[in-house]
Amino acid sequence: MVKSYSKYEQSQAFAIVNSASSTLVWTSKSLILNASKRPSDAGHAYVGANEEVLCWDVKKGELLSRWRDAACNAEVTSITRSKADPDIFAVGYGDGSIRIWDSRTATIIISFNGHKSAITTLVFDASGVLLASGSRDTNIILWDLVAEVGLFRLRGHKAQITALHFVNLNNAEGLETHDSNPIPKATNTDQVYLISTSKDALIKIWDVTAQYCIETHVAQTNGECWALGVSPDGSGCITAGNDGELRVWSIDLPGLREYASQLGDVIERRYLHEQGTLYRQIKDRTTDIVFHDRADYIAIYGSEKVIEIWRVRSEGEIQKTLTRKRKRRREKAATETRTKNVDAKIQANNTDGKKGLEDAEVNDVFVPYVAVRTGGKVRATEWTYIKGHKTLQLLATTSNNMIEVYDIPYKDKAKVAKTEEPPEYNKVYSVDLPGHRTDIRALALSSDDRMLASASSGSLKIWNALTQSCLRTLECGYALCCSFLPGDKIAVVGTKDGEIEIFDIASSTQIDRIKAHSGSIWTLDVHPDGRSVVTGSADKSVKFWNFEIVHEDILGTKRTTPRLKLIHSRTLKVDDDVLSVCFSPNSRLLAVSTLDNTVKVFFVDSLKLFLNLYGHKLPVLNMSISSDSSLIATCSADKNIRLWGLDFGDCHKAFFAHNDSIMQVSFIPHPVSKDENHLFFSTSKDGTIKTWDGDKFEQIQKLQGHHGEIWAMAISRTGNFIVTASHDKSIRIWSQTDEQIFLEEEREKELEELYESTLTTSIETSMDQLGGEQEEVAAASKQTISTLTGGEKIAEALELGLADLELVRAWRLQKSVTPDIAPPQREPLFIALGNISAERHVLNTLSKIPTAQLHDTLLVLPFSALPALFTFIAIWVRNRWHVPLTCRVLFFMLKTHQKQIVASGELKGLLEAMRVDLRDTLGGLKDVLGFNHAALKFVHDEARENGIARLEEVEIEGGKGKRKRLFVDVA
Repeated sequence: MVKSYSKYEQSQAFAIVNSASSTLVWTSKSLILNASKRPSDAGHAYVGANEEVLCWDVKKGELLSRWRDAACNAEVTSITRSKADPDIFAVGYGDGSIRIWDSRTATIIISFNGHKSAITTLVFDASGVLLASGSRDTNIILWDLVAEVGLFRLRGHKAQITALHFVNLNNAEGLETHDSNPIPKATNTDQVYLISTSKDALIKIWDVTAQYCIETHVAQTNGECWALGVSPDGSGCITAGNDGELRVWSIDLPGLREYASQLGDVIERRYLHEQGTLYRQIKDRTTDIVFHDRADYIAIYGSEKVIEIWRVRSEGEIQKTLTRKRKRRREKAATETRTKNVDAKIQANNTDGKKGLEDAEVNDVFVPYVAVRTGGKVRATEWTYIKGHKTLQLLATTSNNMIEVYDIPYKDKAKVAKTEEPPEYNKVYSVDLPGHRTDIRALALSSDDRMLASASSGSLKIWNALTQSCLRTLECGYALCCSFLPGDKIAVVGTKDGEIEIFDIASSTQIDRIKAHSGSIWTLDVHPDGRSVVTGSADKSVKFWNFEIVHEDILGTKRTTPRLKLIHSRTLKVDDDVLSVCFSPNSRLLAVSTLDNTVKVFFVDSLKLFLNLYGHKLPVLNMSISSDSSLIATCSADKNIRLWGLDFGDCHKAFFAHNDSIMQVSFIPHPVSKDENHLFFSTSKDGTIKTWDGDKFEQIQKLQGHHGEIWAMAISRTGNFIVTASHDKSIRIWSQTDEQIFLEEEREKELEELYESTLTTSIETSMDQLGGEQEEVAAASKQTISTLTGGEKIAEALELGLADLELVRAWRLQKSVTPDIAPPQREPLFIALGNISAERHVLNTLSKIPTAQLHDTLLVLPFSALPALFTFIAIWVRNRWHVPLTCRVLFFMLKTHQKQIVASGELKGLLEAMRVDLRDTLGGLKDVLGFNHAALKFVHDEARENGIARLEEVEIEGGKGKRKRLFVDVA
């Protein structure tokens, strides 16, 4: 009988506030349906958290919403919000895919897939119809959100795209406000321009309508261009690169408007003009530049723990600065030169007063204001605006899993002192409790699996394992190992400084701190009888500690209080640093792994050496002994797992388990059945968890989900769930499901995944070799497994449908002669689908393909399939079935295979007959749309004419007087 195993799947991911790889979006009011109606003072922050998007209430520190696509495990790299519809968000992922989310329902509206590598930047145009995406693959793709297609790919840059910005030609006409954010009006012209920057140090202006680059400049002279910030009115921008260099540019908006209205040959001119260079106080690489939408302030940050706030001076301040400079020049000329022509020089300098603001240098316009020191390295920042606040507010996410909000006072215009102290800022809100600041190094579950302890450098957190809420946060040293003591009321932590720290969970206090070792405590294990604990350290010793209750006197009284103490009882000296210790469940043996790649097994009572286990080529990092005390599993930095028998110390099996160092291995502590005695789990730096059968020496399942090295793992008492912690700052719970898996099926699934990944890679490589990497504009297409399978389904439906169509047509012809003829024997598939017609089945197959993937799917069809497809399209046009989809398929195939269709005589008659029917169909739809549009316009005009406002006095409830109210009639 084939053995089956229980399947594990990820059920929860928590302990993460934000990722270090994603951007940030702030909203002033709630976009969540189930949130409170009244927004908090600080608004909400949308951040990437590994493969999820989290919405945080910044003031309360509460998680309001969680967006995740179950089909995508790639990390979120970019988030942006539509300017036209504040409920629509675009999210870019590490695999090059883009998903459009509706924040009201937390659902995906559209999915796009066109880039080969991670998305680096996303931006909507003012109308919300176009989305531009930049990626590490050096390409820019324009997406149409209405038609749900990729329009084209721009290939001018030679390195990663760092920033994109649509140029709004109607900025001079004013701004509309929506959701407390200024929203530019949609442009009236059809001309759209896009500014892009890249790590190739270039800044480009693209004519999106004509699909070509109209201007290119070298943005940075000292290397790569990492950031672009555009002023709210669109008249200027700042680019940034290495060494703190900032270059200021002016954008010629009137020139671009004139260019958009010209026809025929266009005179070459420049629309980007360099104005000068600024230098930051900190000479690191600038990551981003963010202009304030409502005030003349700019936030600039890099890879350090500082956000520099710069201020844009007003015209009056610039004029005063220029006057002061002229005065200094006159004084300098008067003191340095005492010759006859001194009056001439002073007179010449006096003529400078006639010059205007255009003579001001960039250093006179942009001045440093204050440097905000953050709690971690800055990863993203955004200005916030809450109505009524009289200070600047800055929201920042950091690389150490934290969101912070800072209050910065405006510049006091009343102060006229030449040298002023920088203003004092303060941190008003912080979202930090739901996660650790550093990597989690140790995990431990309580005896009833209800509490989880996670320890990192500086903090120990106690979690409710069922609700994933943080119960306690305790300060500790650099933790390397931790465990609950019997009773689950006390937690013990071993630190890098060689100290044992004991914490009372109920009172959130540290009971004791013992200097146990002279080196780092790498491991500890509680004795199965619950009366002692053993610690292993880098000082080449293993120490045994007994638990004792000591009654200590309370100062100032005669009373005593009981207190737990660890009493050192024995010490075991070994020849090298101790990396792991493990008791056997029967309390008979103690296994010790050392830095010399060996594992030594001692008798617990006498500490005499029982077994020496040689075989690993690198140090053994962790061990585990099975619940029946018969097997020991060891994992090593040599990427291998070895299974040993504890009776004679023989190696049962050694196998290559992971692609990197294996950090932890563990058997199920108390399995429910004997069949699970030798099932064990392993975690590695390669980011995967694997389950193994220790009797068959085979891998059962491979669990993937983490985006970094997995440092720690904890197994529940009966193995019904696993907890893992990773470098990506997240803690994940993998729960046992009712679904059964078989080893043969798992191997087949792994082979299919390997085949699919190599297939898509080979398709992309062949497409790159075939066509035009040198072309500046290309199609925004990308073949994936879903498009390939979709193309196969269409081809199969066409083949079956064409045969059935001929069969039904022949039967109808015979029926006209012989009315009593029996119906033909059709394809069982059509009968199973409710005796559906062939043309309806093919249309249903096409309509099931996602709109964004339709073009890529149709590219899979060979030219030989075109006659069959056009045959069905002619039927759909004649019957007026799903006209938008029909026209889209027809026009795309005509455009794709234009040359072959022209050369083919077979399709000419089919297309001619189709053209007449299509003209009638589209003409009828056009009349309907025109009638509806005219009716809506009529209703709009009626409402506007009848909308007469009047003021009336209305009595206030309670008879307290009268108040004037505005009334408007809308119909």
